[in-house]
Amino acid sequence: MRRAIAWVWMGWLLLAAPAFAQRVEGDRAAAHGAYQAEVEVHDQGESQRNAGFTRAMVEVLGKVTGDRGAASRPGVGQELRSARDYVDSYDYRQDQGVGHGGAPTFNTTLIVRFDQDKLDQLVGDLGLPVWPQPRPKPVLWLAIDDGSGPRLVALAQAAAARPVLDQAIERGYRLGLPSGSAAEQAAVGAIWRGDTGAIARISAHYQPPMQLIGKLYRGADGWNADWIFVDHGKVLSQWSAADSSARRAMSAGADGAADALARKYGKAGTAGPAGSYRVLFTGIDSAEDYMRLSGYLQGLSVVGRITPLRATPAGLEVELELRSGLSGLRRAIGHDDVLSDQEGDPPTFRLN
Repeated sequence: MRRAIAWVWMGWLLLAAPAFAQRVEGDRAAAHGAYQAEVEVHDQGESQRNAGFTRAMVEVLGKVTGDRGAASRPGVGQELRSARDYVDSYDYRQDQGVGHGGAPTFNTTLIVRFDQDKLDQLVGDLGLPVWPQPRPKPVLWLAIDDGSGPRLVALAQAAAARPVLDQAIERGYRLGLPSGSAAEQAAVGAIWRGDTGAIARISAHYQPPMQLIGKLYRGADGWNADWIFVDHGKVLSQWSAADSSARRAMSAGADGAADALARKYGKAGTAGPAGSYRVLFTGIDSAEDYMRLSGYLQGLSVVGRITPLRATPAGLEVELELRSGLSGLRRAIGHDDVLSDQEGDPPTFRLN
């Protein structure tokens, strides 16, 4: 009985915050996907909605690419300002929570679903990496010591692992928990000493053969967590986290595993190298044509600085700073009818 009470208390301790959503796991899982995200907003007004679209797009780009810093890549910031143009649909959910002193709170969550084709087009045009689907579901072997000795977090104690499970979903993959058999409960010592071989053996009947092994324990200033990610018996990454919040220390496990998986299984962008390229434009017969061309190029996320060089009978020669090379430029203009790709050296494009 004392052991059961301890697990209930641990679950509440890890989930506790000034306000937290009361929700069923199935509802939360159904609202997530590689091209979906949930963000909290203050209200359902247009300003909050547009800001929510931007934050949701940052999360989705991180999921699709596997890169937590995808939003800071060249050209992405420009598209984030037009995040609403990539939205396929959205709706709201009201979450009831508990604030300080037990008073009920009501939080508004914006659920955003993005157009997959448009997002994929953007990722390709900018040469961003891609973390392919489907993605593996590693087994989480987590032991927690709150001061009364380490204990395994199995399916029956899923609430205690909620921060790391939810963070994995936000990174675009899922973690599984062991069933909690007697043999698995006895493996807590192997987890604590970082015996990856022993954990890999006891985890052999789960698929895939990937394990996220972690131990969470109290430190001098809060909580410490040590993590090891194992793929087919090989240690891919090891890291630690220390935080006053047990939730954040635990969430770092999901982030580290996502980074390791994306590094190994992610594919590099297919666009060319960034740099300055000399390009020839034809079909420019007036100042209006030039203004139309300039405005179009400035609206392409793959194009940075535009420097006109010279006008010749053959056309207007321009130096373009391209964030994903000529192949990225060709991909971008291929979606429109403004420019036609012509054969030539330097690369030539005709204004339609």
